[in-house]
This record gives sequence, structure tokens and C-alpha cells, in this order.
Amino acid sequence: MKIDLRSDTLTKPTAGMLDAMMSARVGDDVFGEDETVNELQRKLAAMLGMEAGLFCPSGTMTNQLAIKCFTQPMDEVICDQTAHVYRYEGGGIAFHSGASVRLLHAERGILSPELIEPEINEENIHYPNTSLVVLENTVNKGGGACYRLPQIEPIHTLCNIKGIKLHLDGARLFNALVATGDQAKHYGKYFDGISICLSKGLGAPVGSVLLGSKEMIRKATKIRKAFGGGMRQAGFLAAAGIYALDHHIGRLATDHQHAAALAMALSEQNYVASILPVETNIVIFKVVEGLKPAAFVQQFADKGILCSMMGPDAIRMVTHLDLSAEMIDRTIETIKSFQYE
Repeated sequence: MKIDLRSDTLTKPTAGMLDAMMSARVGDDVFGEDETVNELQRKLAAMLGMEAGLFCPSGTMTNQLAIKCFTQPMDEVICDQTAHVYRYEGGGIAFHSGASVRLLHAERGILSPELIEPEINEENIHYPNTSLVVLENTVNKGGGACYRLPQIEPIHTLCNIKGIKLHLDGARLFNALVATGDQAKHYGKYFDGISICLSKGLGAPVGSVLLGSKEMIRKATKIRKAFGGGMRQAGFLAAAGIYALDHHIGRLATDHQHAAALAMALSEQNYVASILPVETNIVIFKVVEGLKPAAFVQQFADKGILCSMMGPDAIRMVTHLDLSAEMIDRTIETIKSFQYE
């Protein structure tokens, strides 16, 4: 039995999700005529308190569409140095938008007004125009760290005063909502754009939705076409997203419990040097000096348990809906069985 902890993107559709996909009403989404896509867009927009949505193949596309909508060439984007939009989207900010990036160094990737404000450029011909701040919730490289709404509100206020747009890479936003108890409907008043991934913790096979104003989404739809992201009968995929929103949000708490159990077991081992605080479904830890992380990952793989490197010196485990309690117990047994002298 293989236990795959590399990512929550590896899940397979459940039987109920497959049934929903196969019975979806579809049309040509480029013409705006796919009923299921339209339903998904309306549903998520209503859940997050936004005006409109746009279904796309990936979270990278929804993030890059937002950045393109909110910036002009020679502008600058503020984000944390760990941000997915900077590290894991192929240099898309420069390639698609011709914008530079001002990187901040926040604890576990959680930005604050105090960090952001000094990095906003004043009007000067030598400086790029600061036009956008991007937050990530949860923060992948921060070990699934969560923003709370009281942390977001003052960032929104600062951006509003400075005339800067605020975008949320909400790839695992529903993990954050389950962990914090914050209400999804309150998010829309703080952000100009929100990207929601359906294929991570929520378990859909493909897709993300960009949320924003009707005007912004009209602009993003045209850019999506230019990016090659105009899908046709995409309702089969959108149906999986609707099913996930209806059935898979509440169960995210189980993933969080599983991650906490893994972290507890790791914390008791002499080969573990440090573990980032675990708030959601991501566990990131470092092994002691003298033990090579890649070798550790391989030893676990030899026992049928897959985890991944997170940079050169850290290891990541991610829990998800395809992991049973029995699989977590077996992983914990393996964690405890490994000895380092």
C-alpha cells in the first residue's frame, strides 16, 4: 500500500464526484454557454462575497490573470519572498505582466502593514510604481500558516489609502477558513481579486476560479483567451468543483487532525531538528545536521511512504482526502521506527 504525502493535488475524484461530472450539463464556455461552469462561478462568487468569477485550468493562471489585470508594465508587486506567485509560477509576473517584484521577509510568510508600508515606492521616475500587494492563504512554504481576518483588514486599509490593489492567492483558503473559523463571505470586502484552487484540499481533479468585480472578470476573460485558457465543454470539470464545495469543505478538519498527529510523532524523534507550527494540512520539518534530507525521503519511499523536499534542507508532508486513518497510523509507526545514531 502506497501512502502519498507529497501533495494534496494527488487526490482522485470520489465516486460521488465522478457521478456529478458525468451528469453535468455542458455547453461552450468560450461563448459563456456552459451551465455548470456558470453555476460554479456564481456559487464561489456568492460564497466569498464577490461579484463574479472565472473558471480556469490552474491556480497559476488565476493568479497571473489577476496580476495582469492589476498592473501595468514597469509596475511593482509586493509579496513575501516565499510566495507561490513569485517562486512557483515560472517567472510569470515578469513574463506576462512586465512587472518587478518587491520581496518581503515575513515570519512564515504572513505579511503585515508594518512590513508593507515602508516598501511602497513614492512617486519618482527612478522607481517602479507600486500597484499590487499579494497575500497567500494558507502559506505553502510557511507550513500552511493562516491569516486571520483581523490581520487582513489593516492591510486592506493601507492598500486602500495608498491606491494599491490587493490580491489573495487563496489556493488553500478553505483550509484556512476551517482552521480559523472565519467566514468566507467576509473576504470579498477586503480583496480586489481572489484565486481559489479546487484541486488541492478540496479534491477536484482540475481547476481554479478567479473572483473579482464584474469589470475585472470581463478583462480577465479576454486575457484568459490570450493565455490559451479558454476551455469549451468545461462543465465536466466544473461539476467536480461544485461537488467539492458541497461535500469536501467540512472534512478538511480531518486532514488538519492527521497533520497534527504526524507533527506530534515527528517532534518526539531525535532525528528531527525543527518543525514549523502546524495549523492546517501541511507539515514542514528539518532533520538534524548529519542526516541528509534527500536520504531521509528515500528511506521513507523504500517503505512505501512518499514525502517531498521543500528546498534543499526541509521535508514536507501534506495530508488530504485520499489518506485514511490507517494510513496515518502506519506513517506514524514508520516515523517512530526510524533510528538515528
